[in-house]
Amino acid sequence: MKRVFIAAFLLLTMNSLQAQISPRVFGLRLSGNGSVSGAEISMQQELGMRSRMELDAGYRGNENVKRIYTTGMYHWYRNIHGGLYWFAGPGGSIGMYNDYKKGYYFNVALGTQIGVEYNLSELSVPLLLSFDVRGLYDFMGDDPGMGWGYALGIRYTLDW
Repeated sequence: MKRVFIAAFLLLTMNSLQAQISPRVFGLRLSGNGSVSGAEISMQQELGMRSRMELDAGYRGNENVKRIYTTGMYHWYRNIHGGLYWFAGPGGSIGMYNDYKKGYYFNVALGTQIGVEYNLSELSVPLLLSFDVRGLYDFMGDDPGMGWGYALGIRYTLDW
């Protein structure tokens, strides 16, 4: 009986720790993948106790290619310790890019994202810092195939 009580207590404690993520977050996601870099305006909305939606509108480019796009990702997140979380989930992207040598192309991509974040709200600072890796398979355009990118995020948390 004692073990059942301890297990129930630990389960309830872990659930309450995982529920402390901010329900709404707005900010920037600064990304790159080698020679192409960019920035995204990012918004996250909590959907349930351990899930959320991330919507990003971005611009990436270098001297040869410019791209505008929007991305939607579904995240499952879990608490590691205190304000530190990990997250992962599927999503997709649509956009348009201009390759100066080949012209304009529309693209549609599906993929996944995985990362870690630290919610400073636990320290009474309304910021969320994150690092993630996103892989997307592009189905259209001049260069279809798998692409990877990483990003650093800084977002303002709204706890209402």
